[in-house]
Amino acid sequence: MGPQDGGTVGGAGEHRAALDPHTRAYQQRRLAEGKTPRKIVRCLKRYVAREIYHALPTPPTAPPA
Repeated sequence: MGPQDGGTVGGAGEHRAALDPHTRAYQQRRLAEGKTPRKIVRCLKRYVAREIYHALPTPPTAPPA
């Protein structure tokens, strides 16, 4: 797995697809729409990346100078 295929976020998306019933339903829905498995995984990677980003704590702001 190299940088071009998402690194650890890609792995997280693949594991999520294998374990989570909601994600499996999403995959089936997208397949029925005609999306390729590769495009579906790309969407899942984006979704996982957004979840991780929103879970990160916000850094404290510096007081005005």
